[in-house]
Amino acid sequence: MGLEIRPYREEDLAGMMKVWNEVVEGGEAFPQIEPLTLETAAEFFAEQTLSVVADLDGKVFGLYILHPNNVGRCGHIANASYAVVSGSRGVGLGRALVEDSLAQAARKGFRGLQFNAVVASNAAAIHLYEDLGFVRVGTVPGGFMTFMGGYEDVHIYYRDCVDTAAVGR
Repeated sequence: MGLEIRPYREEDLAGMMKVWNEVVEGGEAFPQIEPLTLETAAEFFAEQTLSVVADLDGKVFGLYILHPNNVGRCGHIANASYAVVSGSRGVGLGRALVEDSLAQAARKGFRGLQFNAVVASNAAAIHLYEDLGFVRVGTVPGGFMTFMGGYEDVHIYYRDCVDTAAVGR
């Protein structure tokens, strides 16, 4: 069957929860502290504009969530989070998920995609985002509390999802 990147289905929730919680419990990339339960996962993934899985032969190996970065007059900019199971990192799943999220964000009417808190030590994510044309627009000193209780900088990244020159900024 092969790799399929698609919107999640209810039967994916247990796998999505496992992948998401692995990143949360790792304490190095996501701001969340508490892991999801099946009940909170169902609610969390359903409330996103789009929740997508990387499915390989019926098993979830990665996912992303897409939603507005803010409300009202700032709601045209999207935000996304990505998670790939640790044993499958470095083989291109993250790239495929980010590329898909850019295309889906444009389809959903978002003009750009912004990441608010890319942890400075997350070299793989930084390399991927910059390779895909995201620009670092700022840094928040000490904006992330590590699992050991220290503080690390977070970077803010942005990329247009549509040709904004054609529609005016």
